[in-house]
Amino acid sequence: MKGGHFFWLLSLGPTLVFGSLPIDPCAAIAGKRWVLPREARACMSAIPVNASIKANIIEVINKTLGFHTSVNYQIQAPPPYDRDVHENLNADLARISHKSYESDFDLHLDLYRSFKRVNDGHCGVYNYCYDSLYVTYLPIPLALLTDSDGTQSVYIAPEAFKVASVEFGEDIQFWEDALPGELTGKLSSLSGAKVLLVNEEDPFVAVNANALVAGGYQSFATRQNSFFASYHRGPKGWEYAMGNFAQQVHPLVDSVSLTIKRINSSTVDRFSLPYRSRFGSASKNFTDLPSYLENNCRATKRTNGHNLYSADFSALEEAESISYFQQQAPVNPREARQHAMNVILDGMPMSDIELPEELQPTMPALNESYSVAQFYLLEDNITGVLALGSFSAENFTIFGQSLLNGLQELKARGATRLVVDVTNNGGGYICIAHWLHRIIIGPKYTTEPQAGLDTTIRAGPLARMIAKKVSEGGDPDELLYYNPIQWTNASHLPFSEPTKWFTPTVKIINGHMDAFSPRLGQECQPFSWDPPEKALFDPKDVVIVSNGKCASSCSLFSITMSKRDGVKTVVIGGKKDVPQQYCGTVGGQSTGFSTIDTEIKSTGLKDHELAPPDFLTNSVQGITWRLGFGIDDQNEPEEWQDHPADFNFEPTFDNINNPTAIWTEVSRKIFPSSPFFQVQA
Repeated sequence: MKGGHFFWLLSLGPTLVFGSLPIDPCAAIAGKRWVLPREARACMSAIPVNASIKANIIEVINKTLGFHTSVNYQIQAPPPYDRDVHENLNADLARISHKSYESDFDLHLDLYRSFKRVNDGHCGVYNYCYDSLYVTYLPIPLALLTDSDGTQSVYIAPEAFKVASVEFGEDIQFWEDALPGELTGKLSSLSGAKVLLVNEEDPFVAVNANALVAGGYQSFATRQNSFFASYHRGPKGWEYAMGNFAQQVHPLVDSVSLTIKRINSSTVDRFSLPYRSRFGSASKNFTDLPSYLENNCRATKRTNGHNLYSADFSALEEAESISYFQQQAPVNPREARQHAMNVILDGMPMSDIELPEELQPTMPALNESYSVAQFYLLEDNITGVLALGSFSAENFTIFGQSLLNGLQELKARGATRLVVDVTNNGGGYICIAHWLHRIIIGPKYTTEPQAGLDTTIRAGPLARMIAKKVSEGGDPDELLYYNPIQWTNASHLPFSEPTKWFTPTVKIINGHMDAFSPRLGQECQPFSWDPPEKALFDPKDVVIVSNGKCASSCSLFSITMSKRDGVKTVVIGGKKDVPQQYCGTVGGQSTGFSTIDTEIKSTGLKDHELAPPDFLTNSVQGITWRLGFGIDDQNEPEEWQDHPADFNFEPTFDNINNPTAIWTEVSRKIFPSSPFFQVQA
């Protein structure tokens, strides 16, 4: 046993370690695919707090926050997010360090929720020991639908039973049997039912309660939307996201009370339905509490960074530990190091639940389609569609070329307008975002030499030391992010004095002194592919569609397309009286502790007092390493500037989670605009 794991086992006490305790809550559920939430909670809560491990976690997080560019901004964000972002993470960590907890799980939940409250999908603390160890489900995802009279109501999604019966198979019988009285065995009859009450309150009480803890996006509207089911284009097919009501990261809720009115029923049904927890896809099997700790909770070779110049270092072919929580398609680990990324994290990994076949596009995708990028021509033969589920794919080079080839093929087939669907797109490669903007819009001042946003890096004391070490020859192979060879200046030219490239600018943010690097310019041009000499589409003939959950590189793409080139934006779903934002969590480049740790170790600074130690636990910390400068206000981050959608598309029974139906209706109403479409004020 190594380090903190040994201390942890000691803290369990001799009776539990050596098996003389009559009941081990982890042994009771070991090897079971499905358990009750309270059973999973009992196992996870059996780990006591170890003072040494707690101190280690807090020290790593605290010192890594020194590289997170948004820390002081998030103490109080400006409008329109002043009510959504007002969290002092440094104060949270000080509070947590002095607080006592009944279990290590409770400690983790406090850390997890504190970071969720900044509503920044790049910034978070995750732990394989607890987050999605068991994923907790209901078989009835919800949808917000507009009725024929124009009113909005919450419904059990019409496709709920089809999704659940395929995903859960024979295990769905648990819920069939759990329904009371005349409803027993009639789970399918709940699909499409109107939800009148959730836990004896208006459904939006539950929606809004979820929005307060879901995190990920600054916009309250987007966090409301995360409660409901939606679709997504994955690398292997069309996927279904069940939403936060029906799919949860932690086994904290045992059941829900519902009052509903089923389709074609004159009566109201009231019942409780239990949640059930399924062993997570990245969770490691165990037989008892000690093996649960050993297999899931201790640091692995992927947890911490590496000295790239160590004689015994060999390039890891495995993905970094952070990759499981990244909301993007799987990527090649080597390419992930070579090409900068901007992608959000979440405790719930990307869904691989299949979108029902009858909801998937029936027209064939163009041959030029690749992975998360699928191209279609609608029946009008003039509207092309790019369904883009991520700005990452397994092969960076093939991905970029496929985007160009697919758009060119749409043009060759007669497409004169374009729908880009980025629903549930969590970001990915930054240069793919720049590239897509450039090839759609063509060569002009908004795309050359900078198709994205200028950025800045937080220049704290340790960051400056890393940059100094690099400038003194500490990165001979040009592998590190703090090497000026990776960047250009505000004029989009190489830094003329590389030894001085990181000279900081001091700024007061929310009463706190902070320091940032000089402005960094374009980072992607010349591109890896040959761009077309002319625009492929006129901006007025392009619309970007999403459910608001478009983040990171997706935000970089959508914002520059909208604000610089006037491309229209549409949000699918959302409450009528709540302004919808077409994207969120902009950042400039996201990364995590292990990458920062690699920069520290590779420059020989690991023993410095400011350097974070290695995690002892199987933990992940994400940060925003670079912030993008704004377009409307060019001297402040784009992160907290307004991104109101031009239009709000209200799904109905006829088109909910049906991409083709949505694209067709959006095209009909946007090209040209229609009075039947709700235009946001």
